[in-house]
Amino acid sequence: MVARRRKRGSRDPEQGIPSPPGYSAIPIKFSEKQQASHYLYVREHRVREGTKSSWPQKRTLFVLNVPPYCTEECLSRLFSPCGPVQSVQLQEKPDLADSAEEPKSKFFHPTPVPGFQVAYVVFQKAGGVSAALVLKGPLLASTESHPVKSGIHKWISGYADSVPDPEALRAEVDTFMEMYDKRIAEEEAKAKEEEGVPDEEGWVKVTRRGRRPVLPRTEAASLRVLDRERRKRARKELLNFYAWQHRETKMEHLAQLRKKFEEDKQRIELMRAQRKFRPY
Repeated sequence: MVARRRKRGSRDPEQGIPSPPGYSAIPIKFSEKQQASHYLYVREHRVREGTKSSWPQKRTLFVLNVPPYCTEECLSRLFSPCGPVQSVQLQEKPDLADSAEEPKSKFFHPTPVPGFQVAYVVFQKAGGVSAALVLKGPLLASTESHPVKSGIHKWISGYADSVPDPEALRAEVDTFMEMYDKRIAEEEAKAKEEEGVPDEEGWVKVTRRGRRPVLPRTEAASLRVLDRERRKRARKELLNFYAWQHRETKMEHLAQLRKKFEEDKQRIELMRAQRKFRPY
């Protein structure tokens, strides 16, 4: 006899929580009132040998399927029983292994699209990662002592955070400009050192630094340049815009060619007559 099909939505308790290969599943709920559990998939952050990573090895936990209501503070609190948490960063997608870490600005970088994200949780000790991999749930994101804002309260908080602080904005702009000026000065100094020095093949790099300074234009020279540009634009005006104008122009051109051909024939006949030998 055919075995009776198992009811939809049931799960074999011996198989445990389904998870992708290499990941451990941790159930999480928004609050105690929620019945269904959401699952976080975690594993130790590793990179290939010989590649660089901006996250410390053996102390970083990589988390997938982070729900929108989980903030960095919330994840830090959820994983704090595993050990002291050094930092938590949420991202839309994972970082490349060899990507350089760049300082991110909360003023000039666009706000990420709300949705499920990934997270990098850095512990102060390596034991925090191993403890997080065997963490049992369900974990509660919002509690009475640490409530997570939702609904209109979350919208109001997001709007308040979107208004930048003038002093913080000025400080960040000043820091960015100092770093930019420093980088430009380093590039100019490096270019000045390399200028005039032949490379391995004997080639010498020529830059704009060695050129003679250009004198500023006078008013008369500027007027001549403007007049030349105006004449050039006048020559580039569209001619024969309509089809009938183009057709008439071609007919006139053919008529001129025929007329010139007849004139050339008459001229050739006249030249032949003049060159004819006449002994008497």
